[in-house]
Amino acid sequence: MSPKATRSYDAIVVGGGASGLAAALAAAREGARVAIIERDVELGLPILATGNGRCNLSNEDLRPARYRHPVIARAVMGEHPEEELSAWFTSVGIWTTTEWGRLYPASKRAESVRDALLGACERAGVEAMLCQKLMRASWDADGARWRLESLAPATPLHAPRARDEHARLRALRRALAQAPLASSTFETRSVILAPGGSSGATATLFDVPHLEERPVLCPIACSPATSSNALGPDALARLDGIRADVRLTLVRDGIPLWSEEGEVLFRAYGLSGIAAFNLSRRIERDDIIEVDLFPSLDESTLRQRLREREDIVGAFAPKRADWFDGVLAPALGKAVIDAAGACNRCAQTAKHLAFRVRGTTEPKSAQVHQGGIPFSAVDTSTLAVTSSAGGQLFACGEALDMDADCGGFNLAWAWLSGIRAGTAAARAAANSSGA
Repeated sequence: MSPKATRSYDAIVVGGGASGLAAALAAAREGARVAIIERDVELGLPILATGNGRCNLSNEDLRPARYRHPVIARAVMGEHPEEELSAWFTSVGIWTTTEWGRLYPASKRAESVRDALLGACERAGVEAMLCQKLMRASWDADGARWRLESLAPATPLHAPRARDEHARLRALRRALAQAPLASSTFETRSVILAPGGSSGATATLFDVPHLEERPVLCPIACSPATSSNALGPDALARLDGIRADVRLTLVRDGIPLWSEEGEVLFRAYGLSGIAAFNLSRRIERDDIIEVDLFPSLDESTLRQRLREREDIVGAFAPKRADWFDGVLAPALGKAVIDAAGACNRCAQTAKHLAFRVRGTTEPKSAQVHQGGIPFSAVDTSTLAVTSSAGGQLFACGEALDMDADCGGFNLAWAWLSGIRAGTAAARAAANSSGA
C-alpha cells in the first residue's frame, strides 16, 4: 500500500495510557494541535486493570518518601499535588471518593475513568491514531520538527461480535495481527514519550538513555531461610493460599532496612499481598524477609501470653497441631510449632519467620516497572529529555525511572507527570513556531 499523506501537529504523544492521556489533554488545553500514537487497538486500556478494576486514582497523602526518587517526585509533582489532582479530576468530569486514604472514582469502575478521559480529550480536539507501530523518528533541526514514521492497518479493523468486552478486544488484536499494513508519516514540533513500562524500544528510536526495566509491585519468590528456628523446606507449599496480617521486615547483611504492616498471602513460590508488593520494590537477591505474625505485640509480651495460654489449652507439645487454634490459621500454627519445637521459642519464631529472596515473580501481574529514562537525562522542571539528539522531546509516566508503593501513588505520578510534560511540550511548540 502507498504511504498516506503526512499529517502535522504541534505535539504528538507516543502512548495512550494514563500519563499519555493526561499529557495529551494538558497540551490540547494549552491550545496545541495534539495526536496520540497508540500501538494497541484502543486508548487507555492499561487503566482498566488498575485497582482490581476499580482504579485507585491517587492518595490523600502523596508524600515523596513513597517514591523511588523523593526529591525529584516533589520537584515534579509540586508542593500540593493532592489539591491539584482533585481540581484536575473535577475538570475531567470524574467525581472521587476515598477509602483508607485511597482515592477512587465515585463509580468504583475503572472503565468510567477511561471513558471520562477519552471524552475530555475528544472535547479538547485530541486525535487518536490507533494500532500504530512506530518505526522511525528523526529530528529536523532546520525546521525544528520531528518526523515520525509508523505502520498501521491499511483499512479499519473488523472483528466478529463478541460475548463480552474482553473477547471483543482479543478479536480486535487478532485482526490487527493479520491486517495488511500501510506506512504513515507524521510531523510535529514536540514529542511526548508515554509508552508505559516497556519503553526500551521507544527510547532506542529516539536515541535517549534507558535503564533496564524490571517488574515490581508483584509477588516475591523466596524460600525458607536457614536459621535456628527455620521452617521446613516444604513450609510454603503447606501455607499456600493462607492470608495473615503481619509485619514484613527487609534485612540485608543483618541490617533491617525497611518494614511495613499489612496483609500477606502465602504462596507455594513465596509471598504476595500489598505489603509484599511494596517490598518487591526494595529487594535484592539473597535478602532476608522476616515475617512477624504478631505485629501488635512485642516479643516479651507475646512470650508471656503464650505461657498463659498453656493454662487455658494445655501444655505445648510439638505434635499438638491444635495448640494455636483460635489464634492462627491451622497450617500457620503448625508451621510455627514445627519450627519452634518448644513453647519458650514460639514467640521468637512467630515474630521472625525468615525467608530468603530469590527475586520477583509473576511479571505479568506487576503493577509497575522500575527503570526507564534516567533523570540525569531529564530537566525536571519541564520533563524535557535533555540528552536527546533532537529537540523538544519530553517524557512522562513509567517511561521515566520513577516508581512508588501501592495505594494510588503510581497513578498520581502518571497524571501529574503527564500534565507537566504536556504543558511544557505545547509551550515549546508554540515558541518554536513563533506564536
